[in-house]
Amino acid sequence: MAPPLPVVIVHRDQPQRLLDTIDAFRAQDVPVMITIIDNGSAVLPPVEAADVAVVPTGGNLGFGPAANVGYRAFLADADAGEWVVLAPHDALPEPTCLSHMLSVLAEQPRAGLACADVGDAATPVIDPYFGGILAPASVEKGWEPAGHPHGTLMFARRACLDEVGIFDERYFAYCEEADLALRAKAAGWESGLVRGAMVKNPHIGSTSAAIDYLQLRNTLLLVRDHSGRYHAFIRFSIALWHLASGAVAPARRGPYWDLEGRVRGLLDFLRGRFGPPPAHLLAKR
Repeated sequence: MAPPLPVVIVHRDQPQRLLDTIDAFRAQDVPVMITIIDNGSAVLPPVEAADVAVVPTGGNLGFGPAANVGYRAFLADADAGEWVVLAPHDALPEPTCLSHMLSVLAEQPRAGLACADVGDAATPVIDPYFGGILAPASVEKGWEPAGHPHGTLMFARRACLDEVGIFDERYFAYCEEADLALRAKAAGWESGLVRGAMVKNPHIGSTSAAIDYLQLRNTLLLVRDHSGRYHAFIRFSIALWHLASGAVAPARRGPYWDLEGRVRGLLDFLRGRFGPPPAHLLAKR
């Protein structure tokens, strides 16, 4: 018999949402083994059971570094199977989500990374200037090539992670999936989305200041490392224009627009400061 499908869930301070997510994975029509990577919650979630283990990190490492704790454990266990699933603490897959993905991935021998369908009729792609963006879906069901998987519910193949490595921890959160997918693509692996394998993620756990900071800083890092310094210069110039126009015209601001977060993101990119955002931005609401 095949081993249970390993599921890594990154959690921080949302115990009820975590319990709902555990229930959703337990309701799948394939057996799972769940590992909770607890990212410095005030109180550890009391959910250890035969099919659930809790691994405390001792602090908020960020989504990518916490996921890497689970990835390293998966890669160290040769008997854990071919695929590992990654999700945040508020992902709610429908009961056939995992089996649907496995059946489609069985026909994709070069698929290294894949994600479920959040129902937005959009596909993650990577632009050389803007990094990870969304484009209209190109298929209605089954395998759809994508620039990168999204992190709402993501599959990674053991052989792909063995070859290209795990998340780059400089990103902390946001854009790490795109970076991993670009490294995988360079090694000949494919990324895609499985239409019809449904998952919901109705919550956003970060504050707007931290989101704006991380998305801007990390996009610039992604563009510089994978498209080159010229593209990063153009993207930086566009960000300056957005900063100036958003400061004087609130209607032009994005949903997470924060003046301080945006300025610090630009400055820290120039300084080469990556990893966690400034602590006060995480607390700012």
